[in-house]
Amino acid sequence: MTPGTVFLVGAGPGDPGLMTVRAVELIARADVILHDRLVPARALAGARRDAELVYVGKQGGGPQMAQEEIHTLLLEHARAGRSVVRLKGGDPFVFGRGGEEALVCLDAGIPFEVVPGITAGVAAPAYAGIPVTHRELASGVAFVTGHEDPAKPDSTLDWPALAAFPGTLVFYMGVRALPRIAEQLMTGGRPPDQSVAVIERGTLPGQRTLLATLADVAERAAAAAIRAPAITLVGAVAGLREQLAWVEKLPLHGRTVAVTRARPQASELAARLRELGADVIEAPAIRVRSVEAELPDLTAYDLICVTSPNGAHALFTRLAAAGRDARALANRTVAAIGPGTARALAEHGIRADVVPERSVAEGLAAALAATPVTRALIVRGREGRDVLRDALRERGASADLLVLYETVAEPLDEATAHAAARADYVTFTSASTVRHFLAAAGTVAGPRIASIGPATSAALREAGLAPDLEADPHTPDGLIAAVTEDAAAELGG
Repeated sequence: MTPGTVFLVGAGPGDPGLMTVRAVELIARADVILHDRLVPARALAGARRDAELVYVGKQGGGPQMAQEEIHTLLLEHARAGRSVVRLKGGDPFVFGRGGEEALVCLDAGIPFEVVPGITAGVAAPAYAGIPVTHRELASGVAFVTGHEDPAKPDSTLDWPALAAFPGTLVFYMGVRALPRIAEQLMTGGRPPDQSVAVIERGTLPGQRTLLATLADVAERAAAAAIRAPAITLVGAVAGLREQLAWVEKLPLHGRTVAVTRARPQASELAARLRELGADVIEAPAIRVRSVEAELPDLTAYDLICVTSPNGAHALFTRLAAAGRDARALANRTVAAIGPGTARALAEHGIRADVVPERSVAEGLAAALAATPVTRALIVRGREGRDVLRDALRERGASADLLVLYETVAEPLDEATAHAAARADYVTFTSASTVRHFLAAAGTVAGPRIASIGPATSAALREAGLAPDLEADPHTPDGLIAAVTEDAAAELGG
């Protein structure tokens, strides 16, 4: 990024998964990010730790930052030689005042770049199952602001022309103006029974869609307490929603799931839950911290057991620090406690020889029953159980522990703890997540409790909580399947 450049970047309609690759790249490299109200927190997650994040949002009827002040900030930071990302919801040039900001930069001699984003007027209807154009129903689409500049003495919208437009009308920021919009369009000749869709929080968790007609949309939207941000679509294509609605068909749509595992692992689990339609609350109760340990001579062992993905990554971090790689495990039998650990080993060039069907220590011990073992090394965390070591010793093998990491409490802020307590499900993936989450949040009273396996369930029972569901197999995949099946059973019941 060239210092002193302003990047006018569209963050898309709300779902961070709809951001462009270029937007993500610029966020990761920016010195300063000036962001709007409708930019979700996850969209800023990739920013540098030392980047300056400045909220410059506006809210109708609420706190406002004057546009002139935003212009001043853009110029001040750029003139100081900083790379500036002006992150705007949707597309910066579609009702985003990006054109004004580009002109300010031009007048000041500040270089700028525009990064388009997916606009809500297309994305929100798409998530509601409504195409804005259709060969038979609408050959054109018009995007209209429902909130004009209050400083203008009169509306500059040609309502008769809009009413006569032979296609779809999409109104931005028009929730409070719905009565006026509907009246003007009907006065201009649009039929009162014209289909209308009002889409609240398009592409975000909690999206909901109201289908109505021009004659009753204002009344029905008020009765349904539709709130901004919302898109209003007028046209025959709105009638396709009943056939094409797809978000609501996702198995976890409308469900809120709290994920308590350490953030690096939580992100993958959260992403997969979101793909199934869940609103995910990331409430990491633990974080993984490396511990001092001397790497032994691996050639002294004929079996190396790795009991978690964290253990796999920690082992290869230590090997790399010693100037070694996967060849250090040559001619050793390598066992992984489950498919997640096996995948972690594969990332470092090792294919596990033994992976049990049950991803618990007992399952691994049973899977190793036919494997000749003289001396074994067990790579694990400090809090691991001794089940595997005891089983190997009972067979007459020598079993040493290599403890490379420990889990410690991750501070949980009050807002996150409160949100997790109101979720439909809280997932626990280890005994340590149980202990540390309960220490931070107090208890779990409302949500259904989902456990990844027997050891985690035992920790829950020790804390006086009975798990409502337990994964089988005892893997993240199994946990997701258990939550999905439980949600379907509850819906069916």
